[in-house]
Amino acid sequence: MDGTLTVPVIDFGAMYREVLGNEYESIRSRSRGTSIDILHHIETWEPEKQQKAYEVITEFERRGLKQLEIMPGAMELCEFLDDKKIRRGLVTRNVKESVDLFHIRFGMKFIPALSREFRPYKPDPAPLLHICSEWNIPPNEVIMVGDSLRDDVGCGKGAGAFTCLLDEQGKYDSPESFAEIQPDFKVSSLRDLHPILEENFELISDS
Repeated sequence: MDGTLTVPVIDFGAMYREVLGNEYESIRSRSRGTSIDILHHIETWEPEKQQKAYEVITEFERRGLKQLEIMPGAMELCEFLDDKKIRRGLVTRNVKESVDLFHIRFGMKFIPALSREFRPYKPDPAPLLHICSEWNIPPNEVIMVGDSLRDDVGCGKGAGAFTCLLDEQGKYDSPESFAEIQPDFKVSSLRDLHPILEENFELISDS
């Protein structure tokens, strides 16, 4: 959700520092500019330490819920998909509470909506493959859209789906950004996704 369907409001730097403590700087240095995959990192910890880390992360997410704001173009995109009778699912590393509030507040349903409780997390392709299984369609008939090259595009590519990177801030403008993973499409706004879908795909209705 964060950065794709909703405007990102969580201070991830502060969250990582609180969870990782003295490890934060050394881990950030080893990541060489890429974002820290904190969920996978803390899975290696002892259960008690891991539980405390999840509590910190959940608290930051709950604070973010108070400022939940829909991403520009998200509502129009859902209306477009509804008009075409095209299904939409959700894969997020947020908790189910966040997903439930998102559905209630903005009145747009994603089915299935897989939250952090579904393991393994993206960028593992398992969540997207699960959605394809629920829909009874092959992965090469869906497109994964997200703002993270590693998590979203990586998940989509791993599953064998088409991928679209949402890059509102121009973070991936450099050709070097795609040295390891190359999305099929890249947009700076969700509003740019409609013509891409119509021009490149046969949009098959559910009905």
